[in-house]
Amino acid sequence: MTGPAPLVLAVAQPPCVPYDVAANAVTHAEVVRRAGARVVVFPELSLTGYELDAPTLAADDPRLAPLVEACAEAGSVALVGAPVSGEAGRAHIGMLAVDGTGAMVAYHKMWLGGAEPDRFTPGNKPAVLDVDGWRLGLAVCKDTGVAQHAADTAALRIDAYVAGILETADEMGRQDDRARRVIADHHVWVALASFAGSTGGGYADAAGRSSIWTPDGEVTARAGTGTGAVVQATLG
Repeated sequence: MTGPAPLVLAVAQPPCVPYDVAANAVTHAEVVRRAGARVVVFPELSLTGYELDAPTLAADDPRLAPLVEACAEAGSVALVGAPVSGEAGRAHIGMLAVDGTGAMVAYHKMWLGGAEPDRFTPGNKPAVLDVDGWRLGLAVCKDTGVAQHAADTAALRIDAYVAGILETADEMGRQDDRARRVIADHHVWVALASFAGSTGGGYADAAGRSSIWTPDGEVTARAGTGTGAVVQATLG
């Protein structure tokens, strides 16, 4: 029995205009067009920046149209970050899956940090997105440092653990440590799209260095620290 065909996956760290979903969606669309990947992963809250008071974004928001169009042209799925609404008026830090047909909320961040609980409610379950037979376990930032999150997500029979994250430049080593821990425990691909540049919440110098690791712990793709980078690897 053979597995799924190889999957080209990219991690991106575009520049971000605070609060400006329309401008950021256009930038995301440009990244998708040049990424040459089936799946393109973006950082935590990539569509608004790390602005914890940004309004929630609906999956059918018309400002996402340029990104939907780019995904249709490229045959890509974009995993993007934004605040989203949940049940009973709650707000969540979300990951949206965008393709050529539209967008859907794919995951709510489960482990909140810092000031996030003042605005947001944690998600209540792990999530997997199936793309061409590849099972992608979804995570957002602090989730990646919680062994229980990786274990609960891996229990859903994942092939890769995929996250949008935000760290300061002096915390750059943390993302490597977390990725290697997930790999050691679960022997899966790990892809972290890490915010670059500056954003709210005191992140004047975000880490960048978005990376993809093989299940053997090898870094197979890594961006630099600046905005605009996108790197890819073929999972297979």
